[in-house]
Amino acid sequence: MSTLASAQVRRPLQELRAVGEREDPLYRRRVSAREAELGSTLSPSERAGLAVDAPLAISSQVGEVLHALVLTARPSLIVEFGASLGISTIYLASALADLGAGMLITTELIPAKAERTESAIAAAGLGRYVEVRCGDARQTLADIDQPVDFLFLDGANDLYLPILELLRPRLASTAVIAADMSVGDRDHDRYRAYVNDPNGGLIATELQLDAGLVIATPKIS
Repeated sequence: MSTLASAQVRRPLQELRAVGEREDPLYRRRVSAREAELGSTLSPSERAGLAVDAPLAISSQVGEVLHALVLTARPSLIVEFGASLGISTIYLASALADLGAGMLITTELIPAKAERTESAIAAAGLGRYVEVRCGDARQTLADIDQPVDFLFLDGANDLYLPILELLRPRLASTAVIAADMSVGDRDHDRYRAYVNDPNGGLIATELQLDAGLVIATPKIS
């Protein structure tokens, strides 16, 4: 049986999904109220500051696709940008548990969220596969010096490109780069243009799951 289907893993996922059903709508109302007050759109970092209790997580379908991609790629090192409360982290780490090897480094800006991710990972019995780093990902991921076999981008929208560019010299030649997207977001549109640039050295496709899941890999030279 897949680790993802075990009661120990499903229980914290269900609990976190319940948090999302309660907190995500409240977060969206806070953002709308603040933007109405200011008369302008909040930046990604400003929105993140209003999402302390909201997972804003990937869907179960996207999580299952990520799980399958990890099983196929068999990565030694996964890097995740944007743990939030740990839902996507659990999907990724459960695939490593199925493989019986590999490490996931995940990073989260907000300390309270990083702590909840650690608790969720421990509850799922996946702690041996995960290292949680707290802080600005441009700093917490800067010291990675081994090949990155799988990169998942799901943090602040305006940092997708900076994080990819930071880690690109460390990407393995067969690396998988997955990015959870938004519709009508200028930062995500720039990311799409970057990975789809025919001269950019990447091959990319977008799966129509939720608002889009972009999968990219380096071109074989």
